[in-house]
Amino acid sequence: MTCSGARDISRRAGSLTMFDEKALDLGRAIGQSTEYQTLRRSEQNLRGDESAVALLERIQTLARQVDMVISQGELPDEAMTQAYEQSVRELEMSPIGQAYVVARANFDKLMARVNQQISQGIEKGATSSIITL
Repeated sequence: MTCSGARDISRRAGSLTMFDEKALDLGRAIGQSTEYQTLRRSEQNLRGDESAVALLERIQTLARQVDMVISQGELPDEAMTQAYEQSVRELEMSPIGQAYVVARANFDKLMARVNQQISQGIEKGATSSIITL
């Protein structure tokens, strides 16, 4: 390997370290955001509520049944579909479920903004003639 080849590998390894550090910083910032903290609290509240846990278990059971029926090339019957939809509605209508849905939506919006900014940064970086390492 030539010296320039070793430098290229070293530069690339340095770039990965830079990306890793920036990704960790971004992850920390997201973890400290109000949206993430609110989502975590609403998840904990959801898991701490017996009726919500029972509904979640029912939804998961019905979802597995629907997946199994679909994997066999069939459509779920009306009763199964209605039971699933009713369980989801019940969860979403409960105060704890509503809080979770709102927290999840707010966190998803935050992540969409972050992803949009990353995409814009990639586009800018791809068209920039200035190389920064």
